[in-house]
Amino acid sequence: MKKIIVIAFALFAMIPAKAQSLKFGHVNLQEVVYLMSEMDSARAQLERYQKDIQETYQSMANEFQNKLNDYQAMAANWTPATRQMKETELQEMENRLQQFQQSAQQEMAQYQQNLLAPIQEKAVNAVQKVGKAQGLIYVFDIAAIHWVDEKQSMNVDDLVKKELNIPLDKKITAAQ
Repeated sequence: MKKIIVIAFALFAMIPAKAQSLKFGHVNLQEVVYLMSEMDSARAQLERYQKDIQETYQSMANEFQNKLNDYQAMAANWTPATRQMKETELQEMENRLQQFQQSAQQEMAQYQQNLLAPIQEKAVNAVQKVGKAQGLIYVFDIAAIHWVDEKQSMNVDDLVKKELNIPLDKKITAAQ
């Protein structure tokens, strides 16, 4: 019985020592991803994709507006059957515009997700590598927490940036 008490006391004595040696880290993953060189290319691709969508939409909207203007200018001179046909045509064009807008938004979101997924995965892998190298048991993304005690949690932003070959002086500017 005495041996059990001694062993239990020894185990409890070791717990605080082990708890004090636990190391935590934190990173601003959103900033790291934003600063990655791959993001520059992704942003350019997204802008081109969005521009193409906007140009197509604008072309469709201009065609609709021209037909609407013609309808408004000529409707008084048309027979009821012609007017009805033109109204149906305008309604169909408006529906196509709305459908295009909805599908374009979905396509844009999917395109963005496809572009960003490998970049985010690379950043997460770098965080994991740095965390393991530093002997950390957790690395928290500061975007998901409200407070960090800088004395008890290691900021690994610079280590992750170094792992990803991001210049340490590269920062997000107000214009970005």
